[in-house]
Amino acid sequence: MEGITGADLANAAAYLGAGIAMGFGAIGPGIGEGFAAGKACEGIARTPEEAGLLTRTMLVGQAVSESTGIYSLVIALLLIFVVAK
Repeated sequence: MEGITGADLANAAAYLGAGIAMGFGAIGPGIGEGFAAGKACEGIARTPEEAGLLTRTMLVGQAVSESTGIYSLVIALLLIFVVAK
């Protein structure tokens, strides 16, 4: 009967790390984008004539915020497909 090898532990750590990276990496952008959208809705409700400017500014901010989620995805994919073989 074989025991757990070092390669098995490395694979398990890589998969666990990928899950943790995506879990924490998705929380920040999700909260940030929701907060930005809420504040943009409040701004549009106060000054409807500025809706276009507020929407554009909100979308730029959300795109910047989403970049951290994309970085987390890249790290998770590297852990899955490069480290865990």
